[in-house]
Amino acid sequence: MTYPTHSHFPHQRGVTLIESLVAIIIMALGILGILGMQMRTLNNTQTSLYRTQAIRLIEDLSERMATNPNALLNLSNYVSDWDDDVAADKNCSSVTCTNSEIAAYDLEQWKTAVQDNLPTGQANIFLAPGETVNANRRQLGVMIAWRENELAQDDDYKDPINAASGSGQNASCPADHSCHLQYITVIARCAPYFAGTNTQLFCPGS
Repeated sequence: MTYPTHSHFPHQRGVTLIESLVAIIIMALGILGILGMQMRTLNNTQTSLYRTQAIRLIEDLSERMATNPNALLNLSNYVSDWDDDVAADKNCSSVTCTNSEIAAYDLEQWKTAVQDNLPTGQANIFLAPGETVNANRRQLGVMIAWRENELAQDDDYKDPINAASGSGQNASCPADHSCHLQYITVIARCAPYFAGTNTQLFCPGS
């Protein structure tokens, strides 16, 4: 009589289940890594879009100043701190305004555009700290701030901006905000000037 032979090794059970669990964990980690990279890419894209919008807004302010007679000789009319509530006395799109009234109207319209186009957008306009003689000033500093979900300020990706030295203005980026700083050169340009009932051509410095 022959007897069946039995293996001296115990049967292994559940190997397939363990391998499946390991594969699922590895796959989950890979997916999380891909999602993290995708979120960072989307965040960087959003930051770039906001910064591009800030640059366009500063260009708009520059064009407004270029069409305001004597803006170059009265740069202080455009100086505005973060929390300044600019309210124009006149609607210069439909009535005759002086140079200072045009500046107030432009600031009101421009700051409203900053608020409308950027999340909690705000702006600070200050005299360039490198120019100390009023008669020789040619530039204004413009800093636009907005809120978004990005890295903390102590990270190399987002260093705090401070342009307040010598400017007499609070020209530093507010806490927990992203900022764009740019200096604009004010151009002297001839433009129509309303003197009473007569329209004259005014050229700054002439």
